[in-house]
Amino acid sequence: MANPDAAAYPLLMRINDPADLRRLPRHELKPLADQLRAYVLDSVSRTGGHLSSNLGTVELTVALHYVFNTPADQLVWDVGHQTYPHKILTGRRDRMPTLRQLGGLSGFPMRSESPYDTFGTAHSSTSISAALGMAMAAKHKGEDTHAVAVIGDGALTAGMAFEALNNAGVCDCNLLVILNDNDMSISPPVGALNRYLAQLLSGNFYARAKNVGKQVLKAAPPLFELAKRLEQHAKGMVVPGTMFEQFGFNYIGPIDGHDLESLIPTLENIRQLKGPQFLHVVTKKGQGYKLAEADPVAYHGPGKFDPRVGLVKPATPGKPTFTQVFGQWLCDMAAHDPRLVGITPAMREGSGMVEFEQRFPKRYYDVGIAEQHAVTFAAGLATQGLKPVVAIYSTFLQRAYDQLIHDVALQNLPVVFALDRAGLVGADGATHAGAYDIPFLRCIPNMAIACPADEAECRGLLSTAFAQEHPVAVRYPRGAGVGASVATDLQPLPYGKGEVRRQAQRPAAGRRIAILAFGTLLYPALEAAERLNAAVVNMRWVKPLDTALLLQVAAEHDALVTVEEGAIMGGAGSAVAEALAAAGVAKPLLQLGLPDRFIEHGDPAKLLALQGLDAPGIAKAIEARFPSLVEQAQAALKLVA
Repeated sequence: MANPDAAAYPLLMRINDPADLRRLPRHELKPLADQLRAYVLDSVSRTGGHLSSNLGTVELTVALHYVFNTPADQLVWDVGHQTYPHKILTGRRDRMPTLRQLGGLSGFPMRSESPYDTFGTAHSSTSISAALGMAMAAKHKGEDTHAVAVIGDGALTAGMAFEALNNAGVCDCNLLVILNDNDMSISPPVGALNRYLAQLLSGNFYARAKNVGKQVLKAAPPLFELAKRLEQHAKGMVVPGTMFEQFGFNYIGPIDGHDLESLIPTLENIRQLKGPQFLHVVTKKGQGYKLAEADPVAYHGPGKFDPRVGLVKPATPGKPTFTQVFGQWLCDMAAHDPRLVGITPAMREGSGMVEFEQRFPKRYYDVGIAEQHAVTFAAGLATQGLKPVVAIYSTFLQRAYDQLIHDVALQNLPVVFALDRAGLVGADGATHAGAYDIPFLRCIPNMAIACPADEAECRGLLSTAFAQEHPVAVRYPRGAGVGASVATDLQPLPYGKGEVRRQAQRPAAGRRIAILAFGTLLYPALEAAERLNAAVVNMRWVKPLDTALLLQVAAEHDALVTVEEGAIMGGAGSAVAEALAAAGVAKPLLQLGLPDRFIEHGDPAKLLALQGLDAPGIAKAIEARFPSLVEQAQAALKLVA
């Protein structure tokens, strides 16, 4: 893939690191920002990726690298999907054509990728905690550096952000928290007056005057208290910062996050101040690209597109995704059962709940980026006879593990967890992979785990899960499956029961190899089995495991193979091994799944193939482990033929 036309970006092509940026005269920063925005748009249109959020942080990124001495001064970006301008300005401009591809640039900050990526971020609301740690470390080492956390208004809804604010407000360190506000309406409006107020409040004159006044008035305590209250109330009248001031921060803003003439002087003033500072900037998602400004959700994470035309709907709709199957089931079950309520931690579109919100607005709850609260909130609803369905990505359920155990499972409450993005997720990489839900769920008492093999089973198993009176998780991958026809009824599949999908063809002598498939890897397992003449079992449930079926298959075959798109350690294969051991059955067992390492970003099919989880890889692993059995099974197949 070719680079965007270098001739169109003469200023940007001169910036190979932030030191080059800091050498520019200030009047060239605005044209640089314009070129940077155009370069981001051009690059993302060629590769796909996050767009709206990155268009919104261009000026802020330029200003931060211009004012602060990065990487000695540390920037932490939260959630991290808005760091394309940061990557471009920090020596990775020419690698943008590899964005989110195997072996290429990550879509998120990665410490292993650049010294300017000071902290890996992709799950939200971690930036203030990390930056505070960096700021305190600098103080311990006697270094006069700054740590800056850039956090969005959505990420600020999470409890972890407020825990960090609470801690930071009593720490004496050079920490700056920047609220990148691209959603809340600001009053008074952003403009010249606010620019003046922000620069005044961030200036040394204001800070010195405030401190002198405190020293003078301390001799008269009643006057000191009165002055302090007047200052707080007066400041609260012109800026919405009273809450952050109460945390112990010096609040500055709001200011226009796209106005470099406001950003740079304000940041320069802040850099001279000591102690925790809080800067409130207002930005617009999709800034500078009218189509993204008008619909920032659609342009949040587009695939490849022509920026002159914008996103175009395909002429013929493709196969429904698992997310769409879930969304339709949720609406159908809600129409059937008034007890159903749907909960999402700020992932309405990603989890397929748009139609549900439209049709059942009083039964829809978006709790913000607050996974812990989402799970315990569901538990509270369940205690009162409602049937909550928590739609959550597998990787984000990790953030609510204690609530899952203590608030749901321990009390055996009937909460359904619809785990989207189970398994590998492709371009988003290790931070978003749903690799660990089987191991961390199956060890919890009262919890059940279903693994649908296709779209039809996904709907059926969701109905099964909803019918239970205890917690059940249904895990399904990102994207579409094999295109199985999905019924329109709400008929459940049998609870805790699998099925034999292929019998080995053989003469009278014994059956050789059986593959036990969990989830969508059933289909590559079936393909491999055709080559090997192996039996295939669609297990459907990791917990409760269909032990009766397992022991029957074990008795009839010489070796067993488990296949799952999840971590091998503690996964479904481990459940099979444990069940066999408990029954006193000794049988050769090969476990195939995700290895004990983080899997990088890239095309999902390529990633599965690299892990040996496509049909050729499964067949190759079985042939390597059980060569004589494969030979006998294939010989038997020839006899049948």
